[in-house]
Amino acid sequence: MAANLRLNWLIAVAIIGWLVYLLAPILTPFVAAALFAYLGDPLADRLERLRLPRSAAVVTVFVLTFLVVALLVILIGPLVQKQVAALVEALPGIAEKVEQDWLPRVTDVLGIEVGDDIGIGAFLARYSEMAGEWGGKLLMGVSKGGSAVMTAVISLFLIPILTFYMLRDWDGIMLRLGSLVPVSQQETVFSLARETDEMLGAFLRGQVLVMIALSVLYTIGLSISGVEYALAIGVVSGLVSFVPYLGLVFGITLASLTVALEPAPLWPLVGVLVTFTVAQLIEGSILTPKLVGDQIGLHPVIVIFAIAAGGQLFGFFGVLLALPAAAVLSVLTRFAYDRYLKEHPEVVEQLEDELARDRDKA
Repeated sequence: MAANLRLNWLIAVAIIGWLVYLLAPILTPFVAAALFAYLGDPLADRLERLRLPRSAAVVTVFVLTFLVVALLVILIGPLVQKQVAALVEALPGIAEKVEQDWLPRVTDVLGIEVGDDIGIGAFLARYSEMAGEWGGKLLMGVSKGGSAVMTAVISLFLIPILTFYMLRDWDGIMLRLGSLVPVSQQETVFSLARETDEMLGAFLRGQVLVMIALSVLYTIGLSISGVEYALAIGVVSGLVSFVPYLGLVFGITLASLTVALEPAPLWPLVGVLVTFTVAQLIEGSILTPKLVGDQIGLHPVIVIFAIAAGGQLFGFFGVLLALPAAAVLSVLTRFAYDRYLKEHPEVVEQLEDELARDRDKA
């Protein structure tokens, strides 16, 4: 009986996974709306406890969210946009400076003879035809992918509408989903749901705070170091730091290239390295343990795979939803592993014996 039940669950999971894969292009706005509704539900519940009707509480959540986003855009947006535009405009000069100044120094130190076929200009001349072919294929792909662009635009308009209705009826949706769980499995399923809710909430809140803190640390450090586009580089590096080491690599690379334009780049370059080193130490020893928590335990390889898989299945929103989904799956995986060990105590004994033998050898 138990074997048949497990087989039925495996078949159901396989069918659901297959349907999700087939419906991935149209599921994106619904998944994103469900996540936003989940994030907004605690605030809506608090407003309800203040005797606001549910619909009025949801409207209040929407208005507060819009005001916060608009305030950030008004206060920080123009400055970041100005610095990003100036940085993009300066990139050709940075490339020229690197080729004419830094590349000869590096080749002299390494003892490499530089010919006419080395450098950015030679690279562009050599691969211009290939780049033209790639550009043509890209334009053809964009022209053929007009429907995908239209789908993305429609999704942006659908997400607020879907979020409103999901947030308004969130408690009812959860109750109906809970009623579908067999009585014999409710204790286990509800316990998993509570654990997942705690982990997911802590993960999302902590990750956002870590990104904001890193943006501030990067910006302050780069400003003290005299980097010209400190705000733009610091904010962008902090925002992409949800991918392990991406913010670090991106920030160091872009800040170092920017510093290369300075007449005396040595000390600003040292400041850039010190800024990102100190920020990473603070993140690893203080920010992530305190704000995100060690209990989530997502390995960097799992994070990168989750982001790549999410982008493949759901596009841009899949990238944003990948880490919450990975956190939820980690809870389910740990539960399945613990259940397996309880049902197979001989495996535990074997592992303990192997560990004891390893300690004896050491």
